Amino acid sequence: MSEEKDAKTEKIEKSNEEWARELTPEQYRVLREHGTERAFTGEYWNTKDAGTYVCAGCGHPLFSSETKFDSGTGWPSFWAPLGEGAVETHEDRTLFMRRTEVHCARCGGHLGHVFDDGPRPTGERYCMNSVSMQLRPDVRMDG
Repeated sequence: MSEEKDAKTEKIEKSNEEWARELTPEQYRVLREHGTERAFTGEYWNTKDAGTYVCAGCGHPLFSSETKFDSGTGWPSFWAPLGEGAVETHEDRTLFMRRTEVHCARCGGHLGHVFDDGPRPTGERYCMNSVSMQLRPDVRMDG
């Protein structure tokens, strides 16, 4: 997990008022105020559809359905982000715990946390909030 910024990822910065106008109240609570949705309530916790999960705030590609797995936690979980410039991580010391918070590398929106109890090949579990993402189905082109 790296806190380095990918030079290819163009940053998006908006005021809290702009974000509040563009996001639903629940998206704003999670993405901008670092909230968490309740387990087993999000749209994608049990989804098995193929596609790319993008940030609900800015559309930045985050995770592939190919790395999604059932962690039993009630949140969508992935063993790796799409690439180096997909997400950024920061230490989170709230709630008397030490965790690693995951943010969209483009807009800084809070996505969830990453833990070191995931499956191979990475051993990581990116435990994300459904409301912070949108699933875009894979488009396959023949020929």
